[in-house]
Amino acid sequence: MTDILNLNPKRVFYYFNEICKIPHPSKKEEIIVAWLQQTGKDLGLETKRDSIGNVLISKPATKGKEKVTPVIFQSHVDMVCEKNNDTQFDFDKDAIQPYIDNEWLKAKGTTLGADDGIGVAIQLALLEAKDIEHGPIECLFTVDEETGLTGAFNLEPGFMKGKMLLNLDSEDEGEFFIGCAGGKDTQAILEIEWEEKMPKEVIAYNIYVKGLQGGHSGDDINRGRGNAVKLLNRILWNAYQEFDLFIAEIDAGNLRNAIAREGKANIIIPKTKQKMFEKYIRKMDSIYKDELRITDPGVMVTFEEAKMPKKILNELLQIDLMNALYVCPHGVLAMSQDIPDFVETSTNLASVKFKNGKIYISTSQRSSLESKKQDAVDMVSASFYTIGADEVNSGDGYPGWKPNPKSEVLKVLVKAYQNLFKKEPEVKAIHAGLECGLFSEKYPGLDMVSYGPTLRGVHSPDEKLKIDTVKQVWDLTVEFLRILK
Repeated sequence: MTDILNLNPKRVFYYFNEICKIPHPSKKEEIIVAWLQQTGKDLGLETKRDSIGNVLISKPATKGKEKVTPVIFQSHVDMVCEKNNDTQFDFDKDAIQPYIDNEWLKAKGTTLGADDGIGVAIQLALLEAKDIEHGPIECLFTVDEETGLTGAFNLEPGFMKGKMLLNLDSEDEGEFFIGCAGGKDTQAILEIEWEEKMPKEVIAYNIYVKGLQGGHSGDDINRGRGNAVKLLNRILWNAYQEFDLFIAEIDAGNLRNAIAREGKANIIIPKTKQKMFEKYIRKMDSIYKDELRITDPGVMVTFEEAKMPKKILNELLQIDLMNALYVCPHGVLAMSQDIPDFVETSTNLASVKFKNGKIYISTSQRSSLESKKQDAVDMVSASFYTIGADEVNSGDGYPGWKPNPKSEVLKVLVKAYQNLFKKEPEVKAIHAGLECGLFSEKYPGLDMVSYGPTLRGVHSPDEKLKIDTVKQVWDLTVEFLRILK
């Protein structure tokens, strides 16, 4: 028996441990969806799956609670798959390795998947429980929240019946969320042009930027953390001016909803400038350590001699790429004029990848105002239109969720919190995206709140779950169901 199975609430952590064993990357949720269906059937509960892969398991009311307002609990089954560069791990096959570190639950070298596996586990424990009072319950498990909100986008009207929805995808115990930002992804694609001839008397290097905290591109965008794409490009931009540097490849960042933590560039420089270049890299390491000493104390810039590349970028393309990455905005663009200390609009320069003869630059924009969200998309797009990018594409995005301070489900949840903890919870909106905006489009009038246990470092291998807050959320959920009329 692993230590995680001794944690309370035991059935919640039992189910979370089972979820860790099942590969469930975004867009590859077939195994966990089948497992959920089987679990629902094994519990003797009505279980159905829609055409996109969302699962709904329904549990009838306990005796005397048949007329209580039906409630939907909801979480997403996919996880962000991020790992440290030195970690050997296949998210399509391998089990997440959770371990206890004092008051936190973490994973060895990878994301933990508590976003939103812990929400799934709470739902399953609710469905299994025989010792709690409740009205009719529906548990909705959606697919592909992290890379497109595909499950929520394709949720069919009439699939669920409840009028109240509790989303279990928030990351601060004691905080209830009643609104969220909308979002959109923007990708620029450049056709690679290579120099016709390789320069002579050159030496090749790999340059690395690593040790950054990264984090969630919504929740953590206002924390001033370093972005590996930006930091690496700053090194390259200046080194081109000083040392006649040429780029063979850039591989920086990863997922569009994660702040880039690591980056690598394969480059060449004239041998005559080797010593000055190495001195420059060491200098940039010191500069970044000073600039980011609070937000990213582990930042490192390192280099190593590398095998000579076969090709290098055409010089004009290289200049265009570096200039576009330099001017492309990243971070907070505007703070809310209505809510103190709340990010209104932001953008995340997520990754740069060389693949199959093209350069792919991925970004993500968020705002609680639809007009400002589009303005951020246009601003990012202009960065790449300026250099004549072959393609600049933005998806449909997803809508924001307008706050309703008079929400009935909020009133009951606040009362349950007061009953248990003798204090007031905080009621907020969140800059990260939640599926609730899409649910409100599909089910007009659906009354919703989002809450959950405390998570930190989500969307990065530093993800961790504060253990005692899981019990607090479980107790709150049980109390909410007990007092709901």
